[in-house]
Amino acid sequence: MAGEQLHVNARGMKCPWPALRAARAMRQADAILIEADDPIAPGELEALARQQGWTFTALDGQRFSLNRQA
Repeated sequence: MAGEQLHVNARGMKCPWPALRAARAMRQADAILIEADDPIAPGELEALARQQGWTFTALDGQRFSLNRQA
């Protein structure tokens, strides 16, 4: 899966589930597009990305991109 963007749908899930789904996906991909509609999710996803040394980008209110830094 390396080099490809993995799509994770975490809509309808309350935190911490979106971050847990993202953490699992981070084990097998270098880039993740995650959809999450919990208002707490952006902060948790950004914290997870920073903790793992990844970049975090909010694409809109419910879509977020996490990318492994080279």
